[in-house]
Amino acid sequence: MQLLSQFLRREQLDEELTDLIATLMVACKEITLKLRQGAISGVLGTTTDVNVQGETQKKLDVISNEILKKYLQGHMTVAGLASEEESEPVLANPNGKFLVVFDPLDGSSNIDINVTVGTIFSILEANPAEGYHDEAPYLQNGRKQLAAGYVLYGPSALLVLTTGNGVNMFTLSETGDFLLTREKVMIPEETQEFAINMSNYRHWEPAMRTYIDDLLEGVDGVRGKNYNMRWVAAMVAEIHRILTRGGIFIYPWDTRVPQKPGKLRLMYEGNPMSMLIEQAGGLATNCYSNIMDVEPQDIHERVSVALGSKAEVATLLEYHQRIDSIIDNKH
Repeated sequence: MQLLSQFLRREQLDEELTDLIATLMVACKEITLKLRQGAISGVLGTTTDVNVQGETQKKLDVISNEILKKYLQGHMTVAGLASEEESEPVLANPNGKFLVVFDPLDGSSNIDINVTVGTIFSILEANPAEGYHDEAPYLQNGRKQLAAGYVLYGPSALLVLTTGNGVNMFTLSETGDFLLTREKVMIPEETQEFAINMSNYRHWEPAMRTYIDDLLEGVDGVRGKNYNMRWVAAMVAEIHRILTRGGIFIYPWDTRVPQKPGKLRLMYEGNPMSMLIEQAGGLATNCYSNIMDVEPQDIHERVSVALGSKAEVATLLEYHQRIDSIIDNKH
């Protein structure tokens, strides 16, 4: 099997980008060890702190964030970094070529019950002329990502990576190396599997409720086939399932906090996952248009997501266009 380092050389990437990805993986290996120790090392449970998102931080949220900061701030190619757990971007090396944006531990509500979590990352090009003392250099749309991926901490630790030339999967071996185990991943265009938090049904837009109603009617309804529902409450796990066997993952806008366009974060979750999905032949949207075309206005901006198997996501878009049109005509 091919080592990650060998694969990156084969892809003929910029040597500094290759080195940065390798450094990210060193950090993720350290996070893997912390997770595997669990209660033995006292890393479970919550802190008394609240992050910029208004969420109570898990101990491992903080630990994972500090591990990534330690490695990235010390890397000469990194001009700055932005984390879901930090209120402001963090300056690293002003002469660096790259900006790194990350969610240090996605799905952290699952930590204490030993269910899958992961680290999501996105690498952007830095522009020294802009400086790195505010958010502006980071506010790039998803099309400008140089690389994106996640490390899934499950029964095995997996790196899922794209550098703009397809999606590849690597498994962490006993020797501490990430080995290429699946190459050029493609998502099936059709699916009979969806993932959504049904407890929020009453808060959704009419188009989303109608779409889900039709899925639930199965073979007896207008869709003419039965669907299975999955929900892990960790985006990394949901996306990994889609990349492995297809499906659609949806976290739509709802009326609970109507001024926010969604629950998930555009820069830390929406953009990197959308790059992976599109590189694997899928479709990634905010229920109306492609996520990676959204021009971010804030480093912690939220976004709705509906992504996965191309034909199914396209059908969801049709529901929104059709039903919104009917509602508009009534008014």
